[in-house]
Amino acid sequence: MKPINLHDYEALAQQRVEKGAWDYFQGGSDDEVTMRACRAGYERIRLRPRMLVEVGTLDTSTTVLGTPVSMPILIAPSAAHGLAHVEAECETARGAGMSRTLMTASTFSNRSLEEIASAASGPLWLQLYLYRNLDITRKVIRRAEAAGYRALALTADTPVLGKRERDLRNDFHMPPHLKEGNFVEELADAEAEAQIQAQADSYLPLPQHPTWATVDWLHTVTSLPIIVKGLLTAEDALLALEHGAAGIIVSNHGGRQLDGAIASIEALPEIVEAVSGRCEVYIDGGIRRGTDVLKALALGARAVMVGRPALWGLAVSGAAGVHDVLEILRDELTMAMTLSGRPTIASIDRSLVKI
Repeated sequence: MKPINLHDYEALAQQRVEKGAWDYFQGGSDDEVTMRACRAGYERIRLRPRMLVEVGTLDTSTTVLGTPVSMPILIAPSAAHGLAHVEAECETARGAGMSRTLMTASTFSNRSLEEIASAASGPLWLQLYLYRNLDITRKVIRRAEAAGYRALALTADTPVLGKRERDLRNDFHMPPHLKEGNFVEELADAEAEAQIQAQADSYLPLPQHPTWATVDWLHTVTSLPIIVKGLLTAEDALLALEHGAAGIIVSNHGGRQLDGAIASIEALPEIVEAVSGRCEVYIDGGIRRGTDVLKALALGARAVMVGRPALWGLAVSGAAGVHDVLEILRDELTMAMTLSGRPTIASIDRSLVKI
């Protein structure tokens, strides 16, 4: 039977992905309290629909940092898509392009950023981690610019990795056949090779701890917009503005970092209020239904980002599965907009939700 919702895709994907890889994708940190809270946060929010509104023509299109997309649903960065499909991130990019939306590629993709760009027909951002040798980071940024990536998303919430107990129980390591797609050339350099191997041995931790000075440094080496990913407080949102961020991704890393941290959807209102339109705000974590998208937009998100669901679609049927996951969310969002009396993205506002 064809999957009719994202939960169906999750169940089918679990049958197709090896257990260690599945737990790597699905797991959170410690007791996974925050990971569960990501879903519970959406379930607590109620909608206040308006009636007798003309909703004959629905429009889900919007823009992100000026780039047109067909819907406010983007693909969040996640590592190692090769665990789900032989074509890895290239296939994910094809699926995103089929839905005419944006994919954020991970620094730790199994395919190079150039290969991903060649496969993509839609826009791309690059999620960025740093190396202690900043020349390597600078090279990656230059390559991203040359390949047509439109923004850099600096992950801020990973000075160390959270304790991911599923991975520890499984003694999970990346399979040797899956390469670090963005660092093949650097493997010739002994220092880079040691750093990359240390990452492979420890589930891809950060070699360089970013600070706000890192954001300042990024502005000196690129003209691409800088998005800061992983913020959960108004205080940090204001600092992001001070340091020239063009966007913020409200995120708790899918519940994989600090267990007990608030859900992204709980953090969204204070961040939106703090930035007051001075930069775009996006959100990831726990989005499984079109009504979740609607709630996030009503609370001020410019767009939402989905990570695990894209991997489920990828594991089930490659690009077609990624496309179908996105289209299911689009169809559900369209239905929710219709039933709420909100025919356009611009018509969705805070009055739609009761927290």
